[in-house]
Amino acid sequence: MVFTDLPPQIQERVVCSISAAIKYKIPANIMLAVAEKEAGKPGQWVRNTNGTHDVGAMQFNTSYLSDLSRYGITANDVAAAGCYAFDLAAWRLRVHIRNDKGDIWTKAANYHSRTHKYNTIYRTDLMRKAAKWADWLEAHFVTLDVNQADAIPTMPIRLVSQQPIQAPAKKLPAMAQTAKFTGYVPRQISFITKSKSFK
Repeated sequence: MVFTDLPPQIQERVVCSISAAIKYKIPANIMLAVAEKEAGKPGQWVRNTNGTHDVGAMQFNTSYLSDLSRYGITANDVAAAGCYAFDLAAWRLRVHIRNDKGDIWTKAANYHSRTHKYNTIYRTDLMRKAAKWADWLEAHFVTLDVNQADAIPTMPIRLVSQQPIQAPAKKLPAMAQTAKFTGYVPRQISFITKSKSFK
């Protein structure tokens, strides 16, 4: 299994993050980096100095959750174990990436704060963590560089060492084609299978 090289206590976080990244079409390494930075646990409530709380595995602030109550989303929903909090975080990241100003790292760091001072600190560490996760993803999955419109899927390192394969080019979504990114390359997981595309 692909996750056996990870400590058991983070396997759910990784599985849920990757699943949510694929579902909401955001770079998986960014989702994994945000999940690692937030580092919450199911059922966890962390009190902030301003009287709000950060809740659950993805540390949703209760002031943000009050805005989502019109959709029936509660703090207890995101505090629960399972992948729901990761899906909600990926949805939120997708909104930031598509709608906010700045490069992809600033947009992703808006998950934490739009205040420049706090965003910059979060962004710097997010990029470092995303680079680590990009390397891990490339070792285990077929991935695409979201910066390139004519990106060629990369084969997982473990498969490349067994059999060198050249993959066909694949067109990326318009968001990836038009965005200007700085820093480490965001990676998107591709589900092109060896039997169908790597001949």
